[in-house]
Amino acid sequence: MVSIIILRWMGQRKIRSTPTGCRALPMVFVVLLSANCLAGGAQEWIKIDDFERQSLGRYWQLEDTRNDTHPKIENPQVTEIQREESNQFLLKKAAADGIMGNRKALTFKQLPVPVAVGATYTFYARINVEYFPNNHIFGLSDMGPDDIQLHDYNAFEPSIRITDKAETDGTKNDGTLMVRTGETYSKIYNPEQQRDAQPLQPDNWYAIWMVVNNAPLRDGGQKYDVYVQGGDEFPVQKLVYSSADFRMKRERPLIYFLANCNTGPADNPYGNGGLRYDDLYMAKGSVLTTP
Repeated sequence: MVSIIILRWMGQRKIRSTPTGCRALPMVFVVLLSANCLAGGAQEWIKIDDFERQSLGRYWQLEDTRNDTHPKIENPQVTEIQREESNQFLLKKAAADGIMGNRKALTFKQLPVPVAVGATYTFYARINVEYFPNNHIFGLSDMGPDDIQLHDYNAFEPSIRITDKAETDGTKNDGTLMVRTGETYSKIYNPEQQRDAQPLQPDNWYAIWMVVNNAPLRDGGQKYDVYVQGGDEFPVQKLVYSSADFRMKRERPLIYFLANCNTGPADNPYGNGGLRYDDLYMAKGSVLTTP
């Protein structure tokens, strides 16, 4: 609990530090400063990007490493800042509507702080499905730009998947948020209804907290938990998956945010519905507040 102490001594107000490091000041400042103190976690979030500018600039890298469009279209992915009312966000699509065959549309940015081996960080994002069908995955990588382009999907460690595509074994996804488990993906869970969560609702914003444990495997790491709030199903924040698996478990520092999407093959496409991203942040430890 935050306490603010005002002392009088010999007719003068004195200043004493509080347990949180905020300092007590004359009464005229108490209301304003106590609000800042009570915010507590507001300063622990580190911005990756909030897209409140005109363009992505030089900090984001876009690479189409398997461009099978026919006729060939150079740089087919659509990754651009858009605006709705007073907010801006990033829209990412493997290609413009009607164009198929871009199999690896990579978009990545270096994290402002690396996640060291042994560290736990929380990653926050807001996402919004433009429409289905689509095939998206985003998360964190321990690789730099050259290796991300070389390894594409295997450049991921913790990741979140959104798709309604059919798998090679004939099973059909339905657009429910998924996490990595072993060699495959699992749907997130609705703890109140004791069942798998429902598919994401297009044109609805969802807040996601991914708590990443980058400790070595021997210490119980290379795992992540996911919390979600949004849509009709999750009006308040819920833990929807615990102890999902890093994809490769390389036990190295995590240094890049990475997103990938895929139209599928031109002759049998999944579709290229987009995914909107906004308010990408990170914080040390397990932090379940909102940036």
